[in-house]
Amino acid sequence: MRAVVVEELGGPEVLRLREWPDPEPEPGEVVVDIEFSGVNFMDTGTRSGFSTPGRPPFVPGVEGAGRITALGEGVSGFATGDRVAWVFAYGSYAERIAIPADRIVPIPDDIPSDIAAATMMQGLTAHHFVTESAPLPEGATALVHSVAGGVGRIVVQLLARRGVRVIGLVSREEKVPVAKKAGADEVLVSSGGDFVDRVKALTGGEGVHAVFDGGGAATFWRSIEVLRRAGTLVFYGPLLGDIPTVRMLDLPRSVKVTYAVFADHIHTRELLHQHTADLFDKIREGELHIDISRRYPLGAAEQAHTDIESRRTSGKLLLDPRL
Repeated sequence: MRAVVVEELGGPEVLRLREWPDPEPEPGEVVVDIEFSGVNFMDTGTRSGFSTPGRPPFVPGVEGAGRITALGEGVSGFATGDRVAWVFAYGSYAERIAIPADRIVPIPDDIPSDIAAATMMQGLTAHHFVTESAPLPEGATALVHSVAGGVGRIVVQLLARRGVRVIGLVSREEKVPVAKKAGADEVLVSSGGDFVDRVKALTGGEGVHAVFDGGGAATFWRSIEVLRRAGTLVFYGPLLGDIPTVRMLDLPRSVKVTYAVFADHIHTRELLHQHTADLFDKIREGELHIDISRRYPLGAAEQAHTDIESRRTSGKLLLDPRL
């Protein structure tokens, strides 16, 4: 089969299309013909060595959707031909993959496979943020960084559904309409840390109840500045620059800081199915829109990583092994 292989750690140019051994299911696994593979910013860290599934060579990518073609011993509840989606299964930049059955979920008949693939990582991450990390009540105010991006756009929609006022940050003026369409009440254009005074002005000097910050170390302390008393910073930008070092005495106004780790929220098969079903329900009911901005052939993974690292994309990027 064909797969995108990292043979050495480095930039997007190390992503090469190669022949790779066909997978065979181990006990408890299924083999899936991949229809779509999600491209995530975390994949750039896998490629460059920030976090990897092992020494090169390896196949990156952790999410996707497709049809089951083989079942390993002991697998129940699924059959060949079933459409399924998955998350946190390395090896997804390929035509086929063997996946532990506890990492997959069934795709409802009325949810397209591309939408399912685009929902898993970013959708479940955003769901984690708004239900566990900072479950804000109606009438609260939140600041969301990169609000026109994949995670940010879903966070905004989930917050708006709860009746939370959202102030969004975008890096360029052309992304303002995207953020507004997602449900942001106010949108500020900021390329760094120049948002503090404007956010305070919009909140009457009080600050926001929560900040969802995927901007990395560059914006960390500015996000702290705009929190009101006992507010919460949901930090999820460790791939962008150094990870901040925080002394407890440096935190003002009794604010809280959380580094929201996906695996701590979706740590059982039951939770994976429960939260994915909730997201699929919201998509079905029109309460959540998953935007897919570009689809690439499998051999164009290098271009997909170049595009995502430029931070000029909005919405989800997918690889389609059938192109």
